[in-house]
Amino acid sequence: MSAGLYRRDPSAFRGAVETRPFESDALRDNHLGDPATREVPVYLPPAALDGEPLPVIFCLSGFTGRGQSMLETHPWKTGAVLAYDRALETSGAPGCILVMPDAFTRLGGSQYVNSSATGRYADYVAEELVSFVDQTYPTLDGARGVCGKSSGGFGALHLAMGYPGVFRAAASISGDCDFELPLGPEMVGAARALLPHGGDPARWLEEFSEKHDLGGDGHAAINVLAMSACYAPNPESPLGFDLPFDPETCARRADVWARFLAFDPVEAAREHTAALQGLDLLYLEAGLKDEFGLQFGLRRLVKALTELHIPHEHVEHEGGHFGLDRRYAEVLPRIDRALRST
Repeated sequence: MSAGLYRRDPSAFRGAVETRPFESDALRDNHLGDPATREVPVYLPPAALDGEPLPVIFCLSGFTGRGQSMLETHPWKTGAVLAYDRALETSGAPGCILVMPDAFTRLGGSQYVNSSATGRYADYVAEELVSFVDQTYPTLDGARGVCGKSSGGFGALHLAMGYPGVFRAAASISGDCDFELPLGPEMVGAARALLPHGGDPARWLEEFSEKHDLGGDGHAAINVLAMSACYAPNPESPLGFDLPFDPETCARRADVWARFLAFDPVEAAREHTAALQGLDLLYLEAGLKDEFGLQFGLRRLVKALTELHIPHEHVEHEGGHFGLDRRYAEVLPRIDRALRST
């Protein structure tokens, strides 16, 4: 392995971080014109640098984020990877290889789903990157997990359900679920943001592409537009997707909303019960102060999982929806233990 050639800031880690470029067939010629070649940050514990085969955990970032954000090494803002690196040094554990995909799009994110409006991001992670990592690094055969926060938590559940057998463990940190709670209020904000543009999302996006202003209703607008592209693609629509509400009245479009709900983990779990039952670990958590109501959405998901006899771990903590990188210190070791259990 060419350790050193691709390392980023090696002095900050006891292990190492490599950032290799990867050209994706799944993302080539995507509707948004986003790049098909992406940088793939990979954290390698010292044991991996010595050639020891280790489990792999794919860590998925939240909406508007990229995997690179987990690599923060600022002394006052320790990122999730550096905290994990230091924890391994303290414990002496060999640890896991961490992979941090870049699934960012011009709309702020992909939700790690396949969509004609954004690209085949589920295939990109679960097929292409899984193969790439196994071919490039000393991975322990079949010992593979996926986790993430917010949209990344949703992505972890979506990939675990959609690609049975690829991941043995899945963990969601405040992941999107029971979509009415996080997206219902956002649709009002999005409709409000579109008013000065005659309700035309194309006009709003044109202005947003120049300023990328997330203030006021900006975040709600780009959030709903991105979710629409992920959950309700429509190649015949001018933008390539359908909105779940009427921009003039903000009335819900029931047929489009139904397409959203097909992705909602509360509903999707019923269609993918066997895949979830086959996991060695299904870990779910949310903060009791979550600003998007996901503590309640998670409780509804847990109720559905219990009714479906799907084993899971459910944890609630005192935090909110933001500043969640610290939660990886709790979650990553749980996944590690599950991947080494058999």
